[in-house]
Amino acid sequence: MMMSKKIKVLFRHRSMEMGGVEKVILSMLNNLDNNKFEMTICLNMNQGELRNEFPKNIRKVYLTEGKENFSNNSVIQKIQLAKRRLKLKQAEKSPKIADTILNEQYDVEIAPTYAAFSSVLNSSNKNSKKIGWFHSDVTVPKMKPLLPDILKQIPQFDYFIFGSQQTRDIFVETYPDIKLPENQVILNAIPIEELKQKAKAYHPELPNIPVFVSVARLHTRKGFHKLAEAHAKLLKDGFNHHIIVIGDGEEMDNLKKQTENLGVTNSFQLLGSMMNPYPYVKNADFYILPSESEGWPLIIADTLILQKPIIATNVGGIPEMIDHEKTGYLIDYEVDEMYESMKKFLTEPELVSNIKKNLETIEEKFDNQKIFDAVENIILKLTQK
Repeated sequence: MMMSKKIKVLFRHRSMEMGGVEKVILSMLNNLDNNKFEMTICLNMNQGELRNEFPKNIRKVYLTEGKENFSNNSVIQKIQLAKRRLKLKQAEKSPKIADTILNEQYDVEIAPTYAAFSSVLNSSNKNSKKIGWFHSDVTVPKMKPLLPDILKQIPQFDYFIFGSQQTRDIFVETYPDIKLPENQVILNAIPIEELKQKAKAYHPELPNIPVFVSVARLHTRKGFHKLAEAHAKLLKDGFNHHIIVIGDGEEMDNLKKQTENLGVTNSFQLLGSMMNPYPYVKNADFYILPSESEGWPLIIADTLILQKPIIATNVGGIPEMIDHEKTGYLIDYEVDEMYESMKKFLTEPELVSNIKKNLETIEEKFDNQKIFDAVENIILKLTQK
């Protein structure tokens, strides 16, 4: 029997720095059935720690080089950056630039985050089905300047995926008059066995006192400036502990200055980005995520799988993932709450012990195949219309 023709699927994205959306993209490219789909990823910039992590069967193209390929000479680098900015602006205005590089017609085009909405919707291929993916809380202040465009774009998609139930509920409650295309909530998949193996890859040297770890891109909304304050206050009050933050981003310099001013440079470690931070998560005593906003953060799911007690802000999809005082501890985005919750973990062994016991069966909560099947069914359904 002759095989039917594969469905051609294009993912568009900015770049591949370490982050939740990037891991969602890799998860989909690794697990969607390549007997049914011929998949391509098109990056605006061939940049980021994960840029070479795509499966071999996936075609990767990019509009511009990443900073990894730039000259070390600062003058030449400035010229390269200016040329890249110009090329990206031109590509934004003229979709045919991407068409020339892709040299292919696709059945389905996917925007895995709102930053890629315009790339997909402005595609010169008017026959492709367009899927939008949304992970953000529309009520967060940083979203305000972006919302007029996003709200115009969403109804133009053929199908829309929300990354958590909370993301969808808040959107519908805030904008009841926006006509949503056919849509569904699909959670992010967790590569459970791969994660466990990565967590055993090496054994980090940690101080012989309670250690809190956190893994995130360093942006103000991640709340590390508040965590540093809570940390300094705990030390001042005699609660000895250590914090390790893994990740890079625009807040690195500000956080370094803040830890110097607070006198906690040695106990609030900023380790930068890592390809594999999971041994730190596995071997630390606790995990803490002090974010102002989140969607459905993969790192929380990863940490649950590694059975590590978590303190996290009660935002985004996190309360769908953590049962308060059962599988973790939920707090408001306040320095005092960070202080009190960390103090609890440091002084109430029974609470920590109960959380650890409840985490022993947490894997039952995650059904990856169901997630991949849902995405495959959406693509198949759209292409059969």
